[in-house]
Amino acid sequence: MGNTNSSLAKTIRERRSIKSGYLDKEVTEETVLELLDDAIWAPNHGLREPWRFIFVPANEKDGFVEDLVKTFSPDMQENRRNYFSQPAAFLIVVMKEDPRQKQWEENFGAVSSLIQNFQLLAWERKLGVVWKTNPHIHEPKVRDLLGVEPGEKIAGFLHMGYFDKVPPGRGRTSAAEKFTVYKK
Repeated sequence: MGNTNSSLAKTIRERRSIKSGYLDKEVTEETVLELLDDAIWAPNHGLREPWRFIFVPANEKDGFVEDLVKTFSPDMQENRRNYFSQPAAFLIVVMKEDPRQKQWEENFGAVSSLIQNFQLLAWERKLGVVWKTNPHIHEPKVRDLLGVEPGEKIAGFLHMGYFDKVPPGRGRTSAAEKFTVYKK
């Protein structure tokens, strides 16, 4: 049944994606950098560190949202404006792509591990994070807006905000139900 006595196991089990209900509290650049300085200790093959980050703080959010909304079709702009106005701040995670499949997959695994580290560390501070991979991460106009270069991929937008209410969690299938032992 897992080690529920461990504080790390407890954090892993209790963390939720906070998608709304953010408090009116600023997510500071200093806080994000502190969290990232620990999150970057994610395993990454060859210590390639295949990531970089674009932070959108509260004082830039409204302008960013307006620029981002313009990348959508006119019939979607109001919907997207409401959607992107909810988080207190954004952290966009950009991954170095590699034309070699093995290295590309290793890089994506490393970036995914970093994002999970960031989410867990943020949770400990009651900073909610949800990792979004909506279609706009592939949109050339969004890439241009963010200065994403050829050979880079937007791994996701992290929507962030402080919270005081935790949404209910959903259970997980036990590992034993998805576990086999190799036998010759």
